[in-house]
Amino acid sequence: MCTRVNPELSGDGWSQGPGGVPVWGKFGAAGLFLVAGDEVLLQHRATWTNNGGTWGIPGGARDKPESPEQAALRETAEETGIAASDVEVLDALVTSGPFEEGWTYTTVLARTLSGRRLAVTANEESAELRWVPFKQVEELELLAPFREALPRLLERWEEISS
Repeated sequence: MCTRVNPELSGDGWSQGPGGVPVWGKFGAAGLFLVAGDEVLLQHRATWTNNGGTWGIPGGARDKPESPEQAALRETAEETGIAASDVEVLDALVTSGPFEEGWTYTTVLARTLSGRRLAVTANEESAELRWVPFKQVEELELLAPFREALPRLLERWEEISS
């Protein structure tokens, strides 16, 4: 998006998290909790990435002019090949932060328009992409903030998808 037009607007870079721990995204970060039926799309992060080797949702740094929804959809397209036009955004929750300088991670809850799994193509940031039944998500080695947010996300999903 804007990173190719004006690199100063790119969110790529580190910010300060709790206790000085670095968090990715100069302007915050966002990810897409994308549901098809009773499955959610998860990303097994490549080992070289931040928190590599864990499972989470597609997402990443927000560029300066982006809303969390725009960032989550852009990052998902980059990391999975899923087009924003195939997704219906339903809600967004701040699931981490705010930290220094207002940094937040926002999880955007969405569903596939078809109600079915969409084909995915992993980029270099993913070891694997997988549609996982809700009941099996906790069996995976999850990214710690995602594990902490999961009960709240599933509760909110039940509220908005009924």
